[in-house]
Amino acid sequence: MASDDRGPAANAVGSGLSIGPGPTTRLTSSRTSVSPRALQFLSKESGSAGLLLAATVLALAWANVPGTGYDSFWHTEVVLQIGSWSTALDFQHIVNDAAMAIFFLVVGLEISREVTVGELTDRRTVIVPVLGAIGGLVLPALIYLAFQPTGPAAAGWGIPISTDTAFLLGILALFGPRCPDQIRLFLLTLAIVDDIGAITVMAIFYTDDVSLPALGVVVVLIAVLVFMRWARMWTLRPYILVGIALWCAVFESGLHPTLAGVILGVIIPTAAVEPEQRERVRAYGRLAIQRADATRARLASAAVRATVPANERLQDSLHPVSALVVVPLFGLANAGVALNADALSAASSSSVTIGIIVALVVGNGVGISIAAGLALKFGLGYLPGQVRYGHLIGGAVLAGIGFTISLFITDLAFDDPVLQQDAKIGVLVGSAIAAILGSVLLRYLGERLPLCSLADADNPPSLPVGPWIDPTLR
Repeated sequence: MASDDRGPAANAVGSGLSIGPGPTTRLTSSRTSVSPRALQFLSKESGSAGLLLAATVLALAWANVPGTGYDSFWHTEVVLQIGSWSTALDFQHIVNDAAMAIFFLVVGLEISREVTVGELTDRRTVIVPVLGAIGGLVLPALIYLAFQPTGPAAAGWGIPISTDTAFLLGILALFGPRCPDQIRLFLLTLAIVDDIGAITVMAIFYTDDVSLPALGVVVVLIAVLVFMRWARMWTLRPYILVGIALWCAVFESGLHPTLAGVILGVIIPTAAVEPEQRERVRAYGRLAIQRADATRARLASAAVRATVPANERLQDSLHPVSALVVVPLFGLANAGVALNADALSAASSSSVTIGIIVALVVGNGVGISIAAGLALKFGLGYLPGQVRYGHLIGGAVLAGIGFTISLFITDLAFDDPVLQQDAKIGVLVGSAIAAILGSVLLRYLGERLPLCSLADADNPPSLPVGPWIDPTLR
């Protein structure tokens, strides 16, 4: 990968520009500024994984302090009232229903970008991770249902089907040159397809009562967004305003409100802006240079923004918020579970806990490996570069880290606090086992088993922007 990995600030310095646009403030100091390396770390999924892990540890410690401080805090209600209309949500549901809509919006933006202009446009490259993702969706659900085929606990079959992208890529970042970049590309594509499957499952199987009038409003607002995309509206403000209205309508309809984020992310345009727009930047910039005033500066700024697709601009703004604020906050609000002797003893004999652990580790490892292996065996697709079957097997086991969306679906699947506790313990234990076992397999088998694909091994595709570092740049 030949692209510069230093970040925009370092590139600006190298080109003779200041660190950022605008005049230098009087309070700027090299002793108080954050180092470029720290900013680079925090901008990666590995940084999100580290914060999520810290939030999880804090949640577990907080939940196991004597008393009910953890539960009472997150179940504190906040009431919003306008005239005769009012609604109430506790802190946990504000995080799960409102803040997580930002997370799912970023997921929708990434899905849309990959499908239209990214890696999901190449059928030969996509077919292997797509089939692997299907195997990782179906087999874990079947394994869980084998442990818990009937009763209220059977509703938890959707818990082990998801892969936590932040943890997955964060762990892969630790392997360096011994883990080829192409396995990261494979697992990133698999995680995107997996997210599509998990979101579909949530929309279809984890929705209770539906309000038809509110659902009608949802349909109208979606039509408005589609019309805006068709009309080539490039400013983000109208999309955001309609998106907020869409969230409210989805919330009132009975569907989970985070689906509004996915819908908005998928619809926001990804198409490249016409080349003529760059000439407008030059014209408006020249006017601002000739005489700088508020109007000309605003027009020049708008012209510059218009050269970047709306999808990319919104993702650039929201991805740090999602990765570094929303996801760790979600872990803090949902990972707290009692780990005392009674809880662990009950979980050790619970079919819910055992089913989730086996489904996460075995279901994903076996399901992804077999489905992707068959696709390679029959020549349906390929994994270019120096990817070995050992990388594939180790990565498939790592995909059993089903943290964020698994905990999210736990909250949707179970109302019983006992079932929720057993399920959360299963998610935590299963994800930990998948992380450790996947890391060992990736290290041990990654250098021993044969290559997945001999064709195109010396001509791998270009990688999307991600948390990996080209070994040649180390």
